[in-house]
Amino acid sequence: MKIRSGDAEIAFELLGEEPPLVLLHAFPTNRALWRPAAEMLAGRYRVVLMDLRGHGESGTGDGPATMEKHASDVARVCDEAGIGRAVFGGVSIGGYVLLEFWRRFRERVAGLMLCDTRAQADSDTARQARLESAQEVEKRGADQFLESMVPRILAESTRRNRPDLVEQVRAMMARMTAAGIAAVLRGMAVRPDSMATLPTIDAPTLLLFGEEDTATPPAEGELMQRCISGAILRRVPRAGHLAVFEQAEETHQLLRAFLAGLTPQWQ
Repeated sequence: MKIRSGDAEIAFELLGEEPPLVLLHAFPTNRALWRPAAEMLAGRYRVVLMDLRGHGESGTGDGPATMEKHASDVARVCDEAGIGRAVFGGVSIGGYVLLEFWRRFRERVAGLMLCDTRAQADSDTARQARLESAQEVEKRGADQFLESMVPRILAESTRRNRPDLVEQVRAMMARMTAAGIAAVLRGMAVRPDSMATLPTIDAPTLLLFGEEDTATPPAEGELMQRCISGAILRRVPRAGHLAVFEQAEETHQLLRAFLAGLTPQWQ
């Protein structure tokens, strides 16, 4: 399905029945990242999978794909699906979006699952690197940039032992256009620092990190756990930045355990 959200068309799909669970993928993938775990969860939950703007089948819109635009897109998809309140999970940029979503729509959040992400804004060096990458992709195309992402987002053990998963991730990334990559990079470069937001989170929160994640190491999860009251931190072995895909069965079990504790209060 596709709907209009501001200046972009946003693609999404629904799996299963109530209660609702909204899952956001990592850059530079798409909603297929969550599908293996989502199909296991769909027997008990109504899972919403969407392509963030600039990714997959969604449009890019005009200018940088900011966290504010992404958060509005998530709200628009929830409205279209008739979802007032849900549990939300996000990987990497998906986590950045959910921190913005919390600031703007916290009354809609029954729980948060923040996976392989961080709360800090980019350093000056990281911000400049994103902006330079955006320019380079616009000049030379997406292929070289996307291939350079493989060792950053997949665990060394995944790259060594699961070539099938590596090729599936390459196929996901190939759905991005140069314009989409550039818009998303520029949006991430200007995202606000969310450290001050963490202590305001009073919804049940699960922090999920791949043990081999070098992009957002588990230490980022430890920092977030110290700042979010009652947050649960779980590490996923033999997984990197895309832990929810690299170890979908383990992810499913961890999410199911977390969600089972929320069901009585999940209205």
